[in-house]
Amino acid sequence: MDQSTIRFTAQEKKEFIIELREKVADYFRVNKISEYGNFVLLFKTVFMLTLYFAPYALMLIGIINSFLGVLLSWILMGLGMAGVGMGVMHDANHRSFSKKKAVNKWMENTLYLLGGSPFTWQHQHNTLHHGYTNVDGYDEDIDPAALLRFSPHKPLLKIHKFQYIYAWFFYGLMTLLWVTTKDFKQLNRYKNEKVPLSNKLSYKQLFASLVISKVIYYVVFMIVPILILPFAWYWIVVFFIAMHFTCGFILTIIFQTAHVVPTSKYPLPDENGTMENNWAVHQLYTTSDFAPKSRFFSWFIGGLNHQVEHHLFPNISHIHYRKISTIVKEIAHKYDLPYHVQPGFLKALIEHGRMLKQLGRA
Repeated sequence: MDQSTIRFTAQEKKEFIIELREKVADYFRVNKISEYGNFVLLFKTVFMLTLYFAPYALMLIGIINSFLGVLLSWILMGLGMAGVGMGVMHDANHRSFSKKKAVNKWMENTLYLLGGSPFTWQHQHNTLHHGYTNVDGYDEDIDPAALLRFSPHKPLLKIHKFQYIYAWFFYGLMTLLWVTTKDFKQLNRYKNEKVPLSNKLSYKQLFASLVISKVIYYVVFMIVPILILPFAWYWIVVFFIAMHFTCGFILTIIFQTAHVVPTSKYPLPDENGTMENNWAVHQLYTTSDFAPKSRFFSWFIGGLNHQVEHHLFPNISHIHYRKISTIVKEIAHKYDLPYHVQPGFLKALIEHGRMLKQLGRA
């Protein structure tokens, strides 16, 4: 794929993003606050990392040693892993965790704790997903395995008729794919597409760092538990899968309920590669918020229930999204543009299920 062939050059309602950026900038200036993370984000970082590693440590030193206790500990680690991904790693990879580049660089590496790679993920997420949201052939988030059809422009298979039933199981495999095959496949594909993933490292060096990171990950979360915990090796494998299934399921349902829902559009460029709307308006048509009033839920999932705000302002820390959402909604309505939002997360899940069912039929 060649991203240079797509252009968001439409001039209609271009004033929307100009005024919106001015209003949001005024919010930070009037309140004398930074667009980056603050002590709230620092507390969350400590909390999520503790939620991830405390059960692991308690198991290794023998405080938690029963089968049920150990299983629940791995599931709790999955919750912590998801929290690190949504509330820490995500901001850092968007350079919004801190105004200091070095801090963002260090914190973006927390993606290794999820079994992934910052180099490949940044291109998939920052460049492709945010740049070409819901555009078939460009946004890899709507291009999973053939068993799942997330776009009306994808081939329709008979089995897709039942995807609204079985898709939820495959959601749990997300980070398991990261820690096994996905990063290597992406690295090879991006190499063939001549995508510049790093200014300093060659593809051979990126491959070497990827192998090293996977080896370290398996040693820490597979080999060490096998050697220390009082269970057969195959139970450790089961625990490991339970942790990743918990994390992967949470991450997937959070992200997909924002883009694969009945209100979402799936626009394609014309024969000249030009999109119907400019980039900002495109985000409004392809993205949806959910559960805007649920503060704890929003805190736990890294503000990703405010996906509209995140897509319009990816370089602003998620801790500010709830406040600026009222500004985004107001300006969108002023220009007669959509502002999609579901009142609760359960409603968003139901709508996602409806969309899966709709996409599974001709």
